[in-house]
Amino acid sequence: MGLCNIGVEVRVAGNSKRSHYASIQMASKLLQRLRSTPLKEERGPGPPDEPPESAELVDDTEGLSLRLSGTLSLSEDSLASQESDGMGTSYLGSDGHGVLPLTESKSQDENSSYTLLTKQLREMWERSQNVRIPIRLTFEVTDANIVQDAHAKYVLYTIYLLQTGQYDPSPAYISCRYSDLYHLKRRLLALFPSEMRGVSFPCKRVRKNFTPETIAKRSRAFEQFLCHVASLPALRASSAFLNFFYLRDIQKAQALTCAGLYKLALPIWTNSWRLQEKLCPSGPSTHRLLVLAGLVVCHQELDTLEEAQAFSERAVALLQDAQDKHISLLVPFLNAHIQLSWRVGIDKRESEALLQRLQETGHYNHNVPSLKEFLVKETIS
Repeated sequence: MGLCNIGVEVRVAGNSKRSHYASIQMASKLLQRLRSTPLKEERGPGPPDEPPESAELVDDTEGLSLRLSGTLSLSEDSLASQESDGMGTSYLGSDGHGVLPLTESKSQDENSSYTLLTKQLREMWERSQNVRIPIRLTFEVTDANIVQDAHAKYVLYTIYLLQTGQYDPSPAYISCRYSDLYHLKRRLLALFPSEMRGVSFPCKRVRKNFTPETIAKRSRAFEQFLCHVASLPALRASSAFLNFFYLRDIQKAQALTCAGLYKLALPIWTNSWRLQEKLCPSGPSTHRLLVLAGLVVCHQELDTLEEAQAFSERAVALLQDAQDKHISLLVPFLNAHIQLSWRVGIDKRESEALLQRLQETGHYNHNVPSLKEFLVKETIS
């Protein structure tokens, strides 16, 4: 047949026998496929003819030569071998090793998409760290116990103070009765009649005060009442509201400290400090300084010197910000801070320089009471 006269120029890059054999094999397969595909003549409209009993190849050497004109160039970099059954294709790379098949290429695309998703999630997390979430004080009744003593029977509620919007590692709590909260409501109503107008509070009941339903309803009502009062700046900063939370605890802790019962006094001082951190303004006050003095004394007596030094340093920082308002308490805290810093191995030169300046200005004398003496003499009202 005329197909044998087709001139195909095969240029093989490389001198290896393997490349020469592969190029000849590929050219042979190409010619074999062309022989197995009959060329059909174009037909015009009309009824189809009956199929012949035997098909013959049409000798179209000239047309086939035009279609195959050109140069077939094969090299080791682009050489490929294909199986006759068409089940799969394997490609050779520049080093003679196989290039990844289609399934592995898809796996790489999926891995790249996973990497992109992880990057997007990381960027979203970083952006969320810059968003400031408002911190709000909330109240939660966590326990309610029925107490029967020699004088009366009542329900003792445990209410925790929590800061939402961030992790609260040091929640504070109070324990109170219905009558305590009722007196707080009446006190605030007398001081702030316009702000307290319309504030709901559970009514007193003659019967069924100790049923689970009544206790549960009152617990939810107490939470709403305290959250509403704490949301109003004037009421939250009032002495009536603040003293309700920690005044009695300070008095109890002071009595225990003066009696030398430091282990019993320390948890009360600690809870009072946490309450003040959540409720009080950041500036110093007599009650805050009294609580810090109690913490320093109790930790020092119980030989937990690092905690005592930290609280004394906090008190010195508060007193420095207050300037001359509480100057009489600065010297006792400075003396305690210098001594505790020396015992725990912390630099105390800054406190010594401040104490020296106080001596030069006449604010220091040798009759300054210690922190323990300050706790004994201070009257809490």
